[in-house]
Amino acid sequence: MNRFIETLQNIWKIEELRNRILFTLVLLAIYRLGSFIVLPGVNSAALENAVSNNSNDILGLINTFTGGAFNQAAVFALGIMPYITASIIIQLLGFAVPYFQKLQSQEGESGRKKLTQITRILTVLITLVQGGGYLTYISSMPGAVHASLSPSVFWFSNIIILSAGTIFAMWLGEKITDRGIGNGVSLLITIGIIAILPRAFVTEVSSQFNASGGFLLILEFAALFFVVLATVLIVQGVRRIPIQFAKRMVGRTGENLPAAGSRDFIPLKVNASGVMPIIFAQAIMFLPVTVAQWFSDGAPNGIMMSLSDWKSVPYNILFFVLVVVFTYVYTALLVNPQQYSEYLKRQNAFIPGVKPGKMTQEYIDTLTTRVTLPGSIFLGLISILPAIVAASGVNDSFALFFGGTSLLILVAVVLDTLQQIESYLLMRKYDGLVKSGRIKGRSGMQTIGAGM
Repeated sequence: MNRFIETLQNIWKIEELRNRILFTLVLLAIYRLGSFIVLPGVNSAALENAVSNNSNDILGLINTFTGGAFNQAAVFALGIMPYITASIIIQLLGFAVPYFQKLQSQEGESGRKKLTQITRILTVLITLVQGGGYLTYISSMPGAVHASLSPSVFWFSNIIILSAGTIFAMWLGEKITDRGIGNGVSLLITIGIIAILPRAFVTEVSSQFNASGGFLLILEFAALFFVVLATVLIVQGVRRIPIQFAKRMVGRTGENLPAAGSRDFIPLKVNASGVMPIIFAQAIMFLPVTVAQWFSDGAPNGIMMSLSDWKSVPYNILFFVLVVVFTYVYTALLVNPQQYSEYLKRQNAFIPGVKPGKMTQEYIDTLTTRVTLPGSIFLGLISILPAIVAASGVNDSFALFFGGTSLLILVAVVLDTLQQIESYLLMRKYDGLVKSGRIKGRSGMQTIGAGM
């Protein structure tokens, strides 16, 4: 406990780190405040009563990611999801359209700025579509919209407010990334998930105590503990490729020293793509809901109803496949075997037993594919775990935290944030957050990963 207090004091002593943490907390508080500001013309009490029985469908997941703003018809009801959807589209276009490929790989900083601007514009367009579906959804709820309000005024004013809310949330995320600590978009989703957790925990504890006197609750928490451990292991797991240098120059003497015993390596993470594949897959799964909201007056389609229920078999099969596919897609964007091969050649280094050049590139590409396979399967399994847990009798609201998107986002974002704080502490000669070992993250990679 004394060491923990000392670590907090060390964090407070570093002015830059202190300012970044305070800045992040202020922006997150502003985001949470916007989750309680209701759209004009909406009866929040009637809407909450109308959606109380819809916890089984995918709209309950959207409500979790927005911290309850979706069911409250707040200005941040759509949250940051339209921005994530736009990012997915831009990423996919980078594979198929030469113009976007050029912006991603050849244009450098100017290309990234253009992609950012295109993503923002696309976010606005997606928000208008999703906002229209959301307003249709609200209007279909009895008593949710004041009868005295003109439908045209209700639509025109609130579509602008929803779009402004999403753009403002996107701006908050970018500012947290630039001037705060951690990935801003992920932190916005995380704070929404954490906001729902206390109520879900209390509901589960009370229901299990009434049903079994607490025995099943103990088993539940034990299983959750091991699931969290497995998630941390897969997020932090690294496959190290050893490398050797042909010679090294020491000082100005020009003395050549062999690299015998060198411990340099290329770190290939088992889950190099982090939490992004499951966020991408979740955003894709929101599309059927948006379509269904636009055509809510028609007879519900059986397949559409299944894809709107996060506990249904078709939903979980499709979700699992999307997670696996996006894991490989996003890993291909992050890990470039050709770039690794060229870097080793420039540094006069090689992988023992592998010829430099094309053979090295093929070796890294093959190894990356093999390492990504267990990571992608694990992400797929953990993404459908809430449905399995809910089927075993766990409360739906708490089952969402037992695995799936909620758990992966919480673990990945917390580890990444702790890693960045760890980096600041170590740079200032302070002890890290953990007594033994180091928290691994994007900035914690060895020389090869950092030097490219």
